[in-house]
Amino acid sequence: MVTPELVQQYIEKGLQCEALKVTGDGQHFEALIVSAQFEGRSRVQRHQLVYAALGDRMREEIHALSMRTLTPQEAQATGQSQA
Repeated sequence: MVTPELVQQYIEKGLQCEALKVTGDGQHFEALIVSAQFEGRSRVQRHQLVYAALGDRMREEIHALSMRTLTPQEAQATGQSQA
């Protein structure tokens, strides 16, 4: 079974994150991802970066992933710099 910790490891391997927190029940996950790589990118482009980090796991192991993708500046402005 996929755990939130595994999903977090998968994301960290493919995307440099300043902060990352994943919660979930084994099938449905929520993630708060703070990365400088999101600078200048749309929400769709940010999600595509996360999906690329997860690769085929998104189709095979992870059934649903809700994510909030922020730049470090956005996270600081919203008080979510510490995921």
